Amino acid sequence: MPTRHILSLTDIVAARSARRPILLSGGAVVTMDPGVPDLDAGDVLILGTRIVAVGPDLRTHPEHAAIAASALVVDTRGAIVSPGFVDSHRHAWETQLRRSIPDVNDLGEYVMSTLAGIAPSYTPHDMYVGTRLAALTALDSGITTMLDFSHNSRTSAHSDAAINALVDTGIRGVHASMGPHFGDWDHQWPADLERMVDAFHGSNDGLVTLRLAALSTDEIAGPAIAYGPELAAIARDLGMWTSIDAVFGPSSSAAILRWAEQGVLDDTLTLIHATGLARDAWAAMGDAGVTVSLAPTSDAQIGLETAIPAVDEALAVGIRPGLSIDVEVALASDMFTQMRALHAIQRMRAANHVYGTAETSSRIGTRDVLDFATLQGAKANALGDVTGSLTPGKAADILIVSADDINNMPLNDAIGTLVLGADARNIEAVLVAGNPRKWAGTLVGEDIDALRDEVVRSRDDITRRVVAL
Repeated sequence: MPTRHILSLTDIVAARSARRPILLSGGAVVTMDPGVPDLDAGDVLILGTRIVAVGPDLRTHPEHAAIAASALVVDTRGAIVSPGFVDSHRHAWETQLRRSIPDVNDLGEYVMSTLAGIAPSYTPHDMYVGTRLAALTALDSGITTMLDFSHNSRTSAHSDAAINALVDTGIRGVHASMGPHFGDWDHQWPADLERMVDAFHGSNDGLVTLRLAALSTDEIAGPAIAYGPELAAIARDLGMWTSIDAVFGPSSSAAILRWAEQGVLDDTLTLIHATGLARDAWAAMGDAGVTVSLAPTSDAQIGLETAIPAVDEALAVGIRPGLSIDVEVALASDMFTQMRALHAIQRMRAANHVYGTAETSSRIGTRDVLDFATLQGAKANALGDVTGSLTPGKAADILIVSADDINNMPLNDAIGTLVLGADARNIEAVLVAGNPRKWAGTLVGEDIDALRDEVVRSRDDITRRVVAL
């Protein structure tokens, strides 16, 4: 991988230690902020954890010239500078089992094999290993923010291990805590949420935040983990947002309308999947201002309800959705795959709708899916004012993506390249709050051989315990 745009890690670390500004200069800049223009060639100025300015030549800008002149300059010519991707829903603890059921036939098969069959055998250490692996994989592929829908919280120690894994990787992590579906557990959740918020919310210099997680109905695992007024009151008292998974079909549509009647359908909720919902449920969601997290490959590959990601339904009621990875036991780990899957599926659906007629149908574009993968995901994670775009004042959660690599050259359209051309090998640098987590194409401070040994040991230990049951 070319590294001609990237200074040594030592130089970057020294500049940050000295609180010296850093100027990313000369690359194509994709801001994803409607108020901050994209640039064919421009600069992004960083001071500490924040973006100070974005512009065509900040060293000659009357307001920013002095600070830009004192900055360490990173030459980004031949590269694209963009916001980091935002994953709004991933079950990170499962990652030792990635691609163990690649051809899973339906949700029931996943639930019984993974949540009923394997999850009860996880120790706190296994939670840590799986979550850490997911977070590092996310960083490696350009995801700077990851919401971990952690639905295997069997004990307080399980929860703490998952959160500590986010802290230790340096990702901007959102821990969404839920009790497990099956098996023995301490039933400390949701009461334990207050302790967790006190101990971890805002930890690691604000990189880690917490929220409540729940299911939409009691069909899968009973009423204890199904969203309703009781859990809504807990979230409200703790000042937390709530992520609700398994939102699909007639039963979820009925639940959404019931929540609206109960006054617990509001803009602090993120509804995940949202496939096969009735029109009146969508109308209620739009009126309430909820956010939505789509999982394009999960919906299509596993076949969740209609199996069609509900992007058109969301847009029709004014909801611009975020995107998510979901379960690595059966799916890809990266946001590039989610963007491409959604882009292709929606445009296929639009074209198919009008095939053989003179009608027209709206098609989303590459800017739409990049918006979903960045700013809209940040909004779904309650972090829209923190990350998701290259906006002065926001956190410096930034990617530098090579446009000179063989799969991207020559650069003709920066957004098209990010969505349809690039992949993890092209990511030269990943900054989280200005801190380099990937640099010169390599994760910073990580011993991958040691990580591999730990992951394999954890997987093998889990397998032995499952077989012994």
